[in-house]
This record gives sequence, C-alpha cells and structure tokens, in this order.
Amino acid sequence: MPSLFKQGEIMIGGIFPVFNKEITSASTFKREPPGVKCAGFDLRAFRWTQVMIFAIEEINKDSALLPNISLGYRILNSCASPTNTLRAALTLASGPEDIKLTSPCPPAVSALIAESGSSQSLAVAGALGPFQVPIVSYFSTCACLSDRAKYPTFFRTIPSDYFQAKALAALVKRFGWQWIGTIQSDNDYGRNGVLAFSEEVKKLGVCIAFVGTVLRTYPVDKILDVVEMIKHSTVKVILAFVPEGDFYPLMTEVVKQNITGIQWIASEAWITAPRPSTPEIYQAFGGALGFVVKKMAIPNLKAFLTDISPYRDPSAAFVRDFWEIMVGCRPVLPRENTDAEATIKTCTGNETLINSQDVFFNVTQLRVAYNVYTAVYAIAHALHQLVFCQPAGEKPVRPCLNISEIQPKEVTAHLQRVNFRNQFGDNVFFDENGDPPASYDIINWQLRDGQLQHVTVGHYASAANGDYKLSIQEEEIVWRTGKMVPSSVCSNVCPVGTRKAQIKGKPTCCFDCIPCADGTIANSTGASDCTPCPQEYWSNERKDECIPKTIEFLSYHEPMGITITVVSLLGAFLSLATMMVFIQYRETPVIKASNSELSCFLLFSLFLCFLCPLTFIGRPTVWTCMLRHTAFGVTFALCISCVLGKTIVVITAFRATFPGNKVAAKFGPAQQRIIVCSCTFVQIVICILWLKLNPPFPDMVFRYSNKKIVLECNTGSEALFYAVLGYIGFLAIICLVLAFLARKLPDNFNEAKFITFSMLIFCAVWITFIPAYVSSPGKFTVAVEIFAILSSAFGLLICIFAPKCYIILIKPEKNTKKHVMAKKLVQEI
Repeated sequence: MPSLFKQGEIMIGGIFPVFNKEITSASTFKREPPGVKCAGFDLRAFRWTQVMIFAIEEINKDSALLPNISLGYRILNSCASPTNTLRAALTLASGPEDIKLTSPCPPAVSALIAESGSSQSLAVAGALGPFQVPIVSYFSTCACLSDRAKYPTFFRTIPSDYFQAKALAALVKRFGWQWIGTIQSDNDYGRNGVLAFSEEVKKLGVCIAFVGTVLRTYPVDKILDVVEMIKHSTVKVILAFVPEGDFYPLMTEVVKQNITGIQWIASEAWITAPRPSTPEIYQAFGGALGFVVKKMAIPNLKAFLTDISPYRDPSAAFVRDFWEIMVGCRPVLPRENTDAEATIKTCTGNETLINSQDVFFNVTQLRVAYNVYTAVYAIAHALHQLVFCQPAGEKPVRPCLNISEIQPKEVTAHLQRVNFRNQFGDNVFFDENGDPPASYDIINWQLRDGQLQHVTVGHYASAANGDYKLSIQEEEIVWRTGKMVPSSVCSNVCPVGTRKAQIKGKPTCCFDCIPCADGTIANSTGASDCTPCPQEYWSNERKDECIPKTIEFLSYHEPMGITITVVSLLGAFLSLATMMVFIQYRETPVIKASNSELSCFLLFSLFLCFLCPLTFIGRPTVWTCMLRHTAFGVTFALCISCVLGKTIVVITAFRATFPGNKVAAKFGPAQQRIIVCSCTFVQIVICILWLKLNPPFPDMVFRYSNKKIVLECNTGSEALFYAVLGYIGFLAIICLVLAFLARKLPDNFNEAKFITFSMLIFCAVWITFIPAYVSSPGKFTVAVEIFAILSSAFGLLICIFAPKCYIILIKPEKNTKKHVMAKKLVQEI
C-alpha cells in the first residue's frame, strides 16, 4: 500500500482518508484481483497527515520529551472505506514479511492514529483490540466506541457523540423546537448519532418527524427520496448527523431544487468542512448551526506545509496528487516516462507554495488537525512514561526499559494514565472510556463579503457531574429566517382552557386542542391534562380559573323567604287573635261547648307551629338544624294531642247522654291534660334520643348542581326523622278515626265534623309531603317541608276555629245555649 514513511526507533502508524472514495471492481475469480483504487483526493485529510508528521518531527527535536529516541511513522490511506481501513491496520500491525512465525518481535507499530470515520474506527478497534495495540482516533465520535468491554484499546481526542447528542439536545431545548427532522448517514456514525440524539430529546418531549438516510455511494434515486421527504414535511428544523462526504450529494440536490426556509443543525462532521462551505451551498444552508471541537493555531505549521515538495522524496505517497491540485501541473520525476500522461500539464520544477493563499495553508482555525496533533503528543507522553518510568519534564532522565522490549499492551496502559498540559494550556487526559473532556464551540454559517464564514456564536462544556454549561450570543446568530428565531412545531401550543388530545397514528407532538370539561381548568398554555377544581369550586367560562360555587339556601331576602315569613307570621297572628277571641268570649256557649282550655292549648300549639318555619329560613347552623326538626316534631305532637283530646271529649260527651254512663265524670280536665302531656312526652323522648344518638347537622350538598352548593340540614338519623313524622301521623290517624266515628252525632254544634275535615286535610298534606320532600332539589326541599307545616297548621286553624269565630263575631245571635243544645244531646262538661 502507498505510504508516507520514515524509519524511527519507535514507530507510530497513521490511517487517514486521503482519498475519500473507493473504486470497486467486480472480481472474476479467473486471475488475481486488481489492487485497490481510490479517487477523490481530500486536501483536508492530507493536511491531517502532514500535521502528524509535523508533530513527530517536533517531538524528535524536543530534548524533554523522549530524549535521544527517534519516532518514526508509517501513514496509509483508508479511502474512507472500512474494508480498506482494516487492510491498512493489519498492514501496520504486522511485522516484516521475512520474520519467522516463531519470532518474538512485537508488531511494527507501537501505537496507531486512526481513523476519521466511526465505521472505519470500529473495524480497526475490533481487529486490533485482541492484540492490545492502542488506537487513538482524531475524528471518530460514535458513542459506541466508548464500550471498554468491546474496544479496550481505543482512545480518541474528539468528544464522543454521547456528549454531542447532549449538546444538540440542549440547543433544541434552548430555542424551544418541538418538531425536528433528522438526516443520518447509513453507517455507525450516523445511526448511533441520531439514536443518541433521539433518546436525549425524547426526555424533553421533542418529536422526530422523519429520519432520512444517505451515503456517498447511494444512487441518485435514494437521494431524491430524501429530498421529497424534506419537501413534504412540515418541519422547519433538520439535524444532519452525516459526514461531509455523505452529505454533499444531498446538499447539492437541495440547492438545485431551491428548498429554503429550513434551519439546519449540523454535527461536527460537516459544519466546518471546506467543500460545502461555499456561497452556492449557502443559498439553502445559510444560518446553519453546529457544534465543533475547539479550534487552535499551531505555530510554525504554515511554514512546514508550504515546504511540501514532490522533489524532496519522490517515493512519498499522495504528495504528487497534492501538488497537481495546488500548483496545477504534474511534476516529472527522474526516470519517469513523460509521454504517459501528455494530457496533463508538466511542471517546470520552479513552482513553489510559499505565496499560495489557498485555505489549506490557513492554520489559525485548526480543529480536527489539532486533534491529530494532540493524539501524537498523547502517545509520545505515554511512551515517555513507559520508557523513563516518569512523566516528561522531570529530571534526571534515564531509560528504565529497553526500547526493543516495548509491548503495545504497556503503551495502552500508560496511555490510559496520560495527564499533561500542552503548550496551548489544554489538559490532555482520557476518562475510563478513553474519551477526552467534552468542549464545543457553536458555529453559525454567515455570508460576509461574498464568502461563507464559520462564526463562533457560543460555547458548550460538560461537567463531571453530568451537568452542562451552554452559553449563546443569540444576537450574533444569523438564522435562515433572518433575525427571528425559527419555530418548528407540529401543532401550536394549546391556549389556556384547553388540553392536548393525541392524534391517532401521529407522534406525541402532533395533537388537537380540546376545551376542558366543566369543572376542570387549564391555567397554563400547552397543558397535557385539565386539572379538576376543588369540590367547592367550579370552572369559569374560559376554563382557566376555578371560581367559588354559588352558595344556595333559603334566605330571608329572597321572594320565597319573604313570602314564607309573612305567611308564618300571619298564621301566628291569627292564632293569637283567635286565642284572644276565645279568652274574651270564654263565657259564651260556643266557647264553653268547644272546651276552652283545650282550645287555648291547641291555639298555643298552632302559634308555635306557625313560628317553626322561621327556623327553616336562613343559613343552617348546628343549633338551627337541631331546633327546626325537634321544634316542629314537638309542636305538632302537642297540636295533634290537643286535637285528640278534643275528639275524645266529643265522644265522651255523647256517651254521657245515656243513662248510667259515668265516662264523662271520669274524663275531666285532669285526664285531658294527662292525654295531651303524655302524647307530647312520647315525641319529646323520641327527639331527645335523636339529638343524643345522631342529631341533625348543617351539610353542604353538591349533588343537585355542579355550579352551586346547597346548604341544608342533614337529618342525621333518617330512622328517627321518620319516627318523628310517623308518630305525628299515628296521632293524626287516631284523631281521624275517632272524629270520623263521631261525625254524625245528633247535635247542632258537633265539633267532630270539623276535626274530621281538618284531619283529612292534615293527612292529605303530609302524605303528599313525603314524595315531594324526597324529589325536591336544593332549597325547595326546605320549602316543601315549610309548605306542609303551614298548610296543615292553617287547615287545623281554619277547619276547627273558623266556624266558632264566625258565630262569635259575625252571628252572635247563634251564640246561645238554646241554639248550641238544640236537641239536648250535649251538655257542657
């Protein structure tokens, strides 16, 4: 294989893609296959070879680093092909061909600097790893190469894509991009880089719209498929994790089809590459952002590069191709047939590179070349520690190991422990995975004076704890869209009051915005879910704020409360007025015939019954809740007890008209009081048990409406509540039955008729009350109960006392004993 070679006591190998394309030819198996042919001379890669040579010569002149030891080199071309790279690696690692198989001689090189592509480095590291040959890469960034179990001898002076993926994800996070397309090369570098990036941005909720795949050997159809993918996508930001050689065919097609408006994000493999850095490519890729390793200017390198000449060493590989490109003519060397290539201009021999202005000689912004330089020095420091058993720069310097005894395994061990500060102030060392510390500059493509410039607009550095520092001068960035930061989202951010709803079959970044349901809110943009309001709150119209629910209870200030209050007071007033009439006319026959004492008791109980509804109005409290039901139960029990007493009086009075019947004599005022008190006492006992065991309490009810809270009195014990009602109903039924039996007694003034009618009204009201009470919502439940109380009370008051008051006040002529006892069947008891 053609090589750049110089003999030394310790040999270092180098593999570089000086030609970036391998020309394959089909094998017929009829004769020996032809040699490997490569095309596409890469000036950038050739400069890397010269930097390696420059660094080795610089070390050989250094009296502190490897003194009295000469380093040699052998540099081969990889053609950017994994197979050819492997061939070159095996060539370098093998000894001379005339060495016997039993010879203990070590491999030809003690360390190897290779390679630029990750796929090529994987091939070299996998093949030479078992032989413990240390490999230092200057441009392979695939995170897969950090696997120490698979590649124990692999080191690199460029940060791993693991860090670049984190840096790219940090950039995406900084500018809020959510919808991103990716382009990868169809090799380990591209696939692993995009995979690492995807894993990082998924943590941030970013979606990958598509993954396009390219390779320099792809036919045009495959390139056009990727172009169509870009044209039909809605993404405005695309990451290209592709080496420059693989990406350039796609770039030219994008420019050809005038696809603009895309913000490109670049990996370090192409953002500073010279071939695409032209005004023509800028038309579609202007404003591209990417990460690159630290740049450096190497002193004296320019003079070394301008001193390259094909006449100095005619056997040196690649130099003649370089000279043709730089000078534009082919040098004629001694004993060479000049007629073979008559179509190419022949050099005169007076050409020089000293005054050349080619970018090849610009050594002020070296990045990958600086990595090559660092790799050579890292190997030299490892060899120095191995040979002299101490770091470089410490005296006295005396070898502790014979150079012929150097084994690659020992070089690997010392390379892992290398830690020094170079002449530029950078600390050079490798972590446990063979990776250097991560530090990147952020490059922006800008057009200045008609030339594309790589402008540094920020910096990224990783920390040992996994954190990072990202600094960007946003005002210095020229975007593809101008000075405004481009936006790239599949769906716009959902406004407040709405939530994201995933679109079936699409990534999570593509969604519809659906209004929040009643009772839930989203008070921030881009909410994934709506937040339920607390129980006492409800959502407003915009669904972005929880507002307190309306408090509802029967109050004195509303029309219904005012009406009930007026009717209750009217009933109470009528009861008192009737009582005053009865007291004033207590000596008249009508009053005497209706038992004045029981009538007054009844009127007093009705007065209390009319006042009961007032306890049902207003905001419920602990005391009002206990009072309203117990007061209602006791007062109505007293009321019905009085009616029951009057009914019994009527019946006993009729029985007293029969000769020898002594019932009337035994049923005097004392017995009447006992009946009233005992019947009322039973209700009092029930109410005391109710209050003791499970009393009514104020409660907030939410079931009636989502937008309001009904304040009502919870009955506590339903059984005792219905026991109170049931006892009143029991007394009412007894009264109804007894009065019904006595309704046809022969008398002009038979009170049993009025009691029967009043009890019918009473029972009808309370029978209809139960279903109405159960089905009425909110404050209407209370209104139904108040209506039952008032209507039953008015029924008793009107049915029992209205006829008497009519006679007393309107028809006083009928208020006589003769009229009351027209048939002599009833006498006053």
